[in-house]
Amino acid sequence: MQLHPLPTSVLSHLQQLSVHLVHPVAQLGVFMAASALMIWRLQAIESKGFEGTVLGTLIMPYCSGFANLVFAYVMSRQGGQGSTVMENCLVNNVTNLTLILGLTTLCFGAAAAHGNKSGKAAHARSRQPDPVQRLNRLDLLLTLVALFMFTGTLWALAKDGVLDFYDGLVLVGLFLFWQALHVFEILKNNVRKNRSFQWSIVFDLVLIAISAYGVFKSVDYLVNWVSHVKSPYISAKDLGWLSGALMVLPNAFIALYFGFAGRQDVVVSSQVGDGHICIPMCVGLFALFDPITVPGFFKVGIYTIAGAAALHFMCILLVGRLPRLLGVVLLGGYGAFIYTGVMQS
Repeated sequence: MQLHPLPTSVLSHLQQLSVHLVHPVAQLGVFMAASALMIWRLQAIESKGFEGTVLGTLIMPYCSGFANLVFAYVMSRQGGQGSTVMENCLVNNVTNLTLILGLTTLCFGAAAAHGNKSGKAAHARSRQPDPVQRLNRLDLLLTLVALFMFTGTLWALAKDGVLDFYDGLVLVGLFLFWQALHVFEILKNNVRKNRSFQWSIVFDLVLIAISAYGVFKSVDYLVNWVSHVKSPYISAKDLGWLSGALMVLPNAFIALYFGFAGRQDVVVSSQVGDGHICIPMCVGLFALFDPITVPGFFKVGIYTIAGAAALHFMCILLVGRLPRLLGVVLLGGYGAFIYTGVMQS
């Protein structure tokens, strides 16, 4: 059978398509690799002065949420993109609290229910004394209380439909106060245990800085590509949704890794802590330099975040963990948010 060559017009179209796709896919690979490197060194820091839920609330969010900070910075250079930044943060937070925690709870909830006895790391975890488990539970509850406070403050400040400089100042101030509490908690804990930070942490911070630069360059490229690409499936008006979904990937890596290791406390604290980076930090920083107009699905996003956080709080308070059945509810909530948000945006 004789094969006929493709028409010149078709070949030209395929070549142009390949050029348009190669660079975005490559940059997506850079984003994934840089995020993986960042998380790898992050996990090593746990044995160098940072432990348990503090790791998930103080260190991990800066790594997994750095892309959101970069996105806010890139949008601030364009001006008038406050609604896009708000969309990015809402989608990111809702996805963390519903989709990511829902999937990890379904996949690894049984291990948590049986004392996390699968695997060496999980077995070591199961042998921890009860006081340590109770302290971790209290830390998780405090982190969720902070989420309520940040989300509620944003809801109150946005009642007039706009976030200005002073609103941003309030949000950033709340976040810095929250982080200061954790820093002093680490210092006090190290004093109690007569322990100091290891100098090798400098090497980890250097690698994290390199990863951060890779994340910045890849996010900058992808934002520009989406803003200018001509496609019936990708539009600049969906940049907030697309970027919010993309930047959840590092959080998914964290959740899968620590979920497999039987560390549901770190899984929950890291996802909630990443939400702190978005709300109030990203939103507050952007509002300092450029007013933010609240998008149409703002209330849906806020109510979904508050509802998911309430479910997490009650389960941890009453059961001490997230049961597998909760995963089904969370996935249903994520589907409802996507449907309602798309209809209103």
